[in-house]
Amino acid sequence: MRHLSFKTQSANEKIVKREWHVVDATNQTLGRMSSRIASVLRGKNKAYFTPHFDCGDYVIVINSSKVVLTGNKLEDKEYQTYSMYPGGQKIEMAKEMQSRRPNLMIERAVKGMLPKNRLGRAMYKKLFVYEGAEHPHKAQAPKELK
Repeated sequence: MRHLSFKTQSANEKIVKREWHVVDATNQTLGRMSSRIASVLRGKNKAYFTPHFDCGDYVIVINSSKVVLTGNKLEDKEYQTYSMYPGGQKIEMAKEMQSRRPNLMIERAVKGMLPKNRLGRAMYKKLFVYEGAEHPHKAQAPKELK
């Protein structure tokens, strides 16, 4: 009896079909939504997912200002930045961040869930976050991501 061997196909530019997805952040929990977006950016929803190749899709997030934080996170969560100068540390609470720069909350949450290397930086470039319901990517005909 002969043994049949099937070679596993590794993803490359010829195989990968990149799609566009749109996510409405209205009344969605920040962490749960971000982990789903990070998974799609990475390409884990594809059958041909390869860890060392960027096979993810493009993701557009609309209504970023309407994202929800559970528990007391709106009052307790801190976003820290540091300029590398003495006394250059700035702390901003989640409530202020949501009113001032709501896109940054989603961007930072998703970026923290991606790989910390040049592959992760390439995946992050496929994320587009908008405060309102409009986005300039109508020509790509994005599908709604559940």
